[in-house]
Amino acid sequence: MLESAVFSNSGLHLNIFLPIFSGVWSQSQLIGPPQPIVAMVGDDIILPSHLDPAVDVAATTVEWTRPALKPRFVHVWHNGLELLIQQDPSYKGRTSLSLGKLKNGDASLKLSEVKISDEGKYRCFIPSLGSESIVELVVGAASSPQTINVSKSSSGVVLECESDGWYPEPELFWLDAEGKLLSAGAPETVRGPDGLYTVSSRVTVEKSHSNSFTCRVQQSKIHFIEMSCCSVLSFQIISSWIYMTVLLSTSPLSLLSSLSS
Repeated sequence: MLESAVFSNSGLHLNIFLPIFSGVWSQSQLIGPPQPIVAMVGDDIILPSHLDPAVDVAATTVEWTRPALKPRFVHVWHNGLELLIQQDPSYKGRTSLSLGKLKNGDASLKLSEVKISDEGKYRCFIPSLGSESIVELVVGAASSPQTINVSKSSSGVVLECESDGWYPEPELFWLDAEGKLLSAGAPETVRGPDGLYTVSSRVTVEKSHSNSFTCRVQQSKIHFIEMSCCSVLSFQIISSWIYMTVLLSTSPLSLLSSLSS
């Protein structure tokens, strides 16, 4: 709503239109998520931020920024237009706001093709309201084992497990059929130029052990993945956000029998 104010100076009259905000508008506040948003590398996600009570902000300014970046602007909306001149180059072509949602007080940002470098805190700010919300994005990457090798040694059977394409840095453990930790050397972890980690480890088991062993690659920050080798190869992600199971059948009994001969 606009109100006309008239100022007079030496007979010159100027009509200046001043915005008069309703009570709902002035009381509206941006609300962000109570928990971090978790995304896997390559995902398309929404960073949520909405006004409560909801008001139309399609004709105002909405800023999404990351204070740690230079330039700090991730996406800027101004009076129905996207102002991306000062946008950080790493977000070019990957961000958008919805006109329809902005009319209903939803200033959520869509972020496409998530990268490891996207991890961090985001600030949504509407200058006309003086209101802001903070959204934390946690980025992860996980993979099933690329190689599981079984070989024979004088002291038993050597199992080798390797898994690449992880972020953050994972841990690797070996367990027997009863879920007890096996004694193994420290795993080797290497970070590639893409920022993703490869972890590998080997363990020697006695021939009298069960034919089922588990190579567990774990990320305490996001989730953990379990992989059982030499019986059934299982891939599992568990967390409050993600749950997935894939089973790949193998023929471990015949494999171990050939090693024992």
